[in-house]
Amino acid sequence: MTFRLIRLVAVLALALGGVLGSAAGQAGEIGPKIAIDKSKGQCVRPRDEMRRTHMQLLKHRRDETMYRGVRGGKVSLRACMECHAVKGEDGKFLTVKSPKHFCRVCHDYAAVKPDCWDCHVSVPDAAAGQAMLKLPGHSMHAEASGLVKYLQGGKK
Repeated sequence: MTFRLIRLVAVLALALGGVLGSAAGQAGEIGPKIAIDKSKGQCVRPRDEMRRTHMQLLKHRRDETMYRGVRGGKVSLRACMECHAVKGEDGKFLTVKSPKHFCRVCHDYAAVKPDCWDCHVSVPDAAAGQAMLKLPGHSMHAEASGLVKYLQGGKK
């Protein structure tokens, strides 16, 4: 009886080890394939770490920018877009409306809709300024001066 139990446990362990081993070997292969231009150097973090923590990095950066005025640097939305922007067949950068947009490839796969593009442009655009904001008919300077006037007790 004990021999049968030991043999059963051994068989189950081997079977489980085979399943886990093959899953671990394929772990890096799960998900969509993305073409990344490595001619611009290394990313700010290793690939697997970026896949897991990019949202925390972006939120931290957002807080640094919004509450402390820190702009630019290696970990910024602008820096991400400069390296990871994808061009279409016409040579122009694809916007987030395209399913081939760098961010959309993975977010569509994971069924996640980021809200970055509600305020930010989805392609590298020097004219958009450091914050890459898309404010129709407005400029950051006009917004800031209106806020200063309001805080000083005047009208916009």
